[in-house]
Parts: sequence; structure tokens; C-alpha cells
Amino acid sequence: MKKQTVFISGIAGFLGSHLADVMLAHGHRVVGCDNLCSGDITHVPQEADFHELDINDYRRVNKITANVDVIFHTAATAYDGLSVFSPHFVTQNVYSNTVSLLAAAIDNNVRRFVFCSSMARYGRQEVPFREEMTPSPRTPYGVAKYAAEKTIESLCRIHQREYVICVPHNIIGPRQKYDDPFRNVAAIMINRMLQGKQPIIYGTGHQKRCFSYIQDTLQVLEQLVFADQAAGQIINVGPDEEFVTILELAQTIADVIGMELKPIFVDGRPGEESFANCSADKARHLFKYETKYKLREGIEAMVEWIRLKGPKPFKYDIEIEIKNELLPRTWREAII
Repeated sequence: MKKQTVFISGIAGFLGSHLADVMLAHGHRVVGCDNLCSGDITHVPQEADFHELDINDYRRVNKITANVDVIFHTAATAYDGLSVFSPHFVTQNVYSNTVSLLAAAIDNNVRRFVFCSSMARYGRQEVPFREEMTPSPRTPYGVAKYAAEKTIESLCRIHQREYVICVPHNIIGPRQKYDDPFRNVAAIMINRMLQGKQPIIYGTGHQKRCFSYIQDTLQVLEQLVFADQAAGQIINVGPDEEFVTILELAQTIADVIGMELKPIFVDGRPGEESFANCSADKARHLFKYETKYKLREGIEAMVEWIRLKGPKPFKYDIEIEIKNELLPRTWREAII
């Protein structure tokens, strides 16, 4: 197949950097940008044409997306829980940045725009979440993701551009940011437990999730450069077999690290769903998706990588915009 020029927003991030590796391995030219607010420049492949900038800067984004065939928009401040308390920060870097990149893509005649949405789009519904469900997001983050989807659908229909909405969920693996106290539950737990600290669990710990190892997510994303069957589709990307509680996740991490689990329980976070997982049936049908990594294998790879990098103190470097009695104590008192 013809090699493409692929643009990746958030290329220094967890998903974006892995995606860049895959695109380069397939022989595509890769261009990408990142504002490095949470990305790591060392994760960007040397072969990629990298630009340090914020995609809310439309003029610069328009310039660097000229002569691009496909855009993968992975950049986002992916803070579902925190968006209840920092809605302006999250919305600006989820919805507004999408519109900026999308406008540039259409102006530059980019063939296909692939948007990485979120399971938060579904809100509180019967599980597993299926693509045909009407989204009902309950947090500003979920609302921003869904609003971005609708804007993509609208503008791409009017301007006759291809688009795909993919819905990765709870991705884990090496390169995930693990010193962020506001997101990435598995990474937070591993970072604490490698320091000999017990994990902090919100609520009862009986909330249930599925976790997707990065390589399982990539097996679908890498096909979205060309796949005709994906155009105009919403596609859940991730496993649905191991639907585990947060307590079971913590126990798996403890077993891998080799420590006795005695979790610290704190009050639940406002807006957090008790049960959230997505059906992978559509991905199986369209792309022959198959889960290749069990949860424990993913945790083992993360533990090995974080151990090698070294545990780190958590950075509370995001401004809390709404400070009231609902703000979790873990964030108010910086105790993670």
C-alpha cells in the first residue's frame, strides 16, 4: 500500500509515542506535535518530524499539517475526575484543541481525521457500552469529548472529509505518566507501591473497569490509516473480557511487586461511575481484534518499566479551579 504522511498530536505522550513507533515501522512518514505539558520528549522517535507547540495555536498547526494524509488526534488533558474541578483547563485542551486541529485538517485537505475519544462519552448506562448507545456524559471531560465528536461529524460531512471516532479506554503500559496524581490509576498505584506505600482507593474499591494493554490498542489504530470500513464509524478499542474491580487491580499489582495489600480507603470522587467497560464486538467484526495481553501481563510490563525509570514524587502542577467541600482530600492535601 502507498506510504502516507501521518500527523500525530500528542506525539510525546503515552499513546501518541507508541503510535508513532508503529507508523514508522510500517514505513509511513510521521509528523507530530506536543506542548510537553505531560509528554516526554525522550519518547518521540528520532525519525519523526517533531514540533513543540500547543494545538490551540491554529496558525502554527495549520502550517505543520500541510501535505499530511492522515491525522491521529491523541492529544488531550485526559482528566475525567479532575474535570469536575478544573473544567476550563480540561475543556480548552479537549474540545478547543480538537476544533483547532480539525479546522487545519480540513483547510489542508487532509484525507482522514482519526479522533481518540473516551469511554466517558457513555456516562451511566448498562454495561458493556456499545457504539450504538446514545452518549450521556456526566463530567465536563466526557461532555468535551462528545462535543468534539459531534463537531468532527458535522464539519467532515459538510466538507466531505473522512473521519473515524475511536474509543480507547483505560490503556496501560510502559511510558504511561506515573507521577500524575490526577489520572492513570494503575500507574499511580505502581508508583506508590514501589516506594513501599499502600495504594489509595476511592470509595469501596468495588468500581469495575477493563484495562487495555497498549499493544492491544495499537492493533486496531494501526489499521485506521487505510481501512475503508472504518470511515464514519465509532469504534470501541480495548478488551472486554477481564472486568475487574479496583481492589482486584490493586491486588494484581501487589502480587507482581510482592507486597501485602492493605489499601488506604478515602471518600469516593464525585461523578465517578461504578461500572464502566466497552464491548469490543465491533472491533472484532471490523478488524479481527483479539486481546493478546492479560491484565497481569500488562501490569508486569509497567512495573518493570517504572522500576527501571525509578519511582517519582507526584506533581501537583495543575491548577484547581473549583475548590469546595467536594474536592477530594487526596488532591486538596496532596497526600497521594
